[in-house]
Amino acid sequence: MTQLRAERTRALVIDETIRCILDEGFAAASAKHITERAGVTWGVVQYHFGDRDGLLMAVVDKGFAELTAALRDLPLAAENVGDRTEFVVNAAWEAFSSPTSMAALEILIATRAMRDTGASAHLATLGATMGRLGKHIGEGLHARHAAAIGNLIWATLRGLVVATLVVSEPVDTRRERRALVDMITRYVDGVSA
Repeated sequence: MTQLRAERTRALVIDETIRCILDEGFAAASAKHITERAGVTWGVVQYHFGDRDGLLMAVVDKGFAELTAALRDLPLAAENVGDRTEFVVNAAWEAFSSPTSMAALEILIATRAMRDTGASAHLATLGATMGRLGKHIGEGLHARHAAAIGNLIWATLRGLVVATLVVSEPVDTRRERRALVDMITRYVDGVSA
């Protein structure tokens, strides 16, 4: 029972940190503010995470775990390049724009000067996952071209996430995602011809 309660408390603090970052921005996510929002003491945070940096890394870990799981588990069957591209871009957008993933990205941007090897490993894993998706979209393309497709999707969606983080109103990204799908489809069709 105490293990279950500890897991719930840990999840509560992580979730409240995510909400704090998304509601008020990274600068507001002080240890004091997070503990107040979560209704826990600093000792609870120290017990579960060590310090604020440990808590922030726990959010990043959760964000990358959810993101890579969502991208890894995509059913990738589609008949043509356009359908495959549209499916991958839209599914990747759903994964990238989840609250946890958005908070993790904001943390990584804000803490890039003190990034540890754990965050770098997450980024490398995500890059490999995006490369695999690029290979699926561009079946039969040279690995360099397939990797470029994965990198383009990753870079574009990261940019769209940043746009949603800095604009106070909801951002409709359908037009940009449609343009990305069209551009990749034309590129793959042109290289394959």
